[in-house]
Amino acid sequence: MINLSRLIQEIKDNPVIYLEKPSITCLYFFLNGYLDAPIYLGLDREGSGIEGFQDWIQQKEKTKVCQSWSEIILFCSRSERSAFYRFFELFEEFIKLKDSSKSQEEDGKYSATEDKLRFFKFDIYDEILKGIKKRPGMFLGTSSITKLDMLLRGYSLGRKEVGVPPTEPERKFEGFQSWVQEKYGINSGQSWSKIILFYSIDEHEALHKFFELFEEYLNRNKSSEVDENSS
Repeated sequence: MINLSRLIQEIKDNPVIYLEKPSITCLYFFLNGYLDAPIYLGLDREGSGIEGFQDWIQQKEKTKVCQSWSEIILFCSRSERSAFYRFFELFEEFIKLKDSSKSQEEDGKYSATEDKLRFFKFDIYDEILKGIKKRPGMFLGTSSITKLDMLLRGYSLGRKEVGVPPTEPERKFEGFQSWVQEKYGINSGQSWSKIILFYSIDEHEALHKFFELFEEYLNRNKSSEVDENSS
C-alpha cells in the first residue's frame, strides 16, 4: 500500500479526482474503505499513519462525545468544504507531533503471509453490501448513497494497492456505472451515485434505490448469461 501521507496530499491537491468534491464526509468514508481493505484481506492496518488521530482530535477539541473525527471537525467548521481543508491542517499538525519520523517513512507498508492469502477472495461487494443493505447505520452512520460510493472507492483502491486482483463480483460491479447511465439516459461523466441521487428525494431514498437497481443489474446479467448458455 502506498504511503498514506502521499495519498492524503494527492486528495488535497485533486479532491475531485478521488471524491468528486471537497467534502470531509466523503474523505472520511473514502479513507475508511481504503484503510479497511487490508483488514478484510487478513492484513494489518497498524502503521497506516492515522492511528491515534481520532483520540488526538477529541483531545484537541476537548470533547468526549462518541463522534468520528470527521464529524468533530465538521462541527467546528463552517461547512463541509471548510472542514475538508481544515482536516489537512490538523493532520499535518498531528503528524508533526508523532514521536518517530522513521515510522512515517514506513507509513502504509503491509505484508501478507501465506496463512493470510485465504482472505484475498473476500469481496466487499458480496459481504459488506449485504451488511449495509440490512443495517446501513452500522456501516455508514446514516443511510447515504454518497457515503457508500466513497467507501467502495476507497476499498477498491486499497485492494489494488495491496496487489489483490479484482474478484468476479468486483469485475461485475465495474459495469454498473455504464448500466445506470444507459438506464437513465445520462451521457455525462456523473458517477452512478450522483445519477441515482439526482432522481431521488434524498440520500436515504437514493441508497434504498441503489440496492433495487443493483439487484436489477445483477439479474439482468444473469439473464444474459442464461441466454448465452442456451444458445
